[in-house]
Amino acid sequence: MPPTSVVLGPRTPATRVLDYLSAVLSLALLAATLLVPAAHAATPVRVSTNPADRLVSQPLDAERYDRSRRCTSRPRAGTLALQAWLQRNARGVSWGIMRCEKLGPRNFSLHADGRALDWHLDVNDPADRREAQRLIALMLAPDRLGQPHALARRMGLQEIIWDCKSWWAGTEGMRAYSVCLNGNGDLRRHVDPTLAHRNHIHFGLSFAGAAMRTSFWQR
Repeated sequence: MPPTSVVLGPRTPATRVLDYLSAVLSLALLAATLLVPAAHAATPVRVSTNPADRLVSQPLDAERYDRSRRCTSRPRAGTLALQAWLQRNARGVSWGIMRCEKLGPRNFSLHADGRALDWHLDVNDPADRREAQRLIALMLAPDRLGQPHALARRMGLQEIIWDCKSWWAGTEGMRAYSVCLNGNGDLRRHVDPTLAHRNHIHFGLSFAGAAMRTSFWQR
C-alpha cells in the first residue's frame, strides 16, 4: 500500500524520463499478468499434428472407466495395437503389458487383464522427459473442433500416469498421483521411481479400447 503522505521534490527532465519509463514498465508487467494464465488454470493447447483431427467426421467416443476384476493370460488386441503405434511414432520402448496384480477386493490392476502398457521413458533424461510431455499433451489435447482429450478418447485410453501425476477418464487433466502423496496431501520426498512412474508412462485402456472398438482402431 502507498504511504499516507509523500513529499515530492522539484520536477526535472530527468525525473520526467524516469516517471515515463516506470509507467511503461508497469504497463508491460500488467499486460503480462493479464495475458499469461496461472499455472493451475492453464488450458490444453491443440496439437497441430493430432491424428484425432482426421476423425472429426465420426462421433467422439465417450469417456469411461472400466475396472479390472481378475487376471487373464494374454494381452488384449487394443493394447498390442497401442504398443505398435508407440513403437512407430514415439521415442522409448515397451516395458510390458501383463502383470497379475490385485489392488483390493474385486479390484485388479489393468495390467492383470491385459489392458495396460508401460512405456519406458526416464524423467531424468531430458529427451525422454520432453517425449513423455509431448505424448501426454498429444493424448489429452483437443482436436480441431475443440473436443477435449480427443486422441485419448478415440484410442479408448482411460488412465495415464507419469512422474507423480495421473489422468483418469472423466477428469480435466493431469493431477497429483495419490501414491506420491503423504497423509497431508503433500508430495512425499522419497518415492520409488517405478511406483512414482518416473521411469515409464503407464497407459490404461477401457474395455472398448482394449477390444479395438473405438474410432481410432476402426478406421
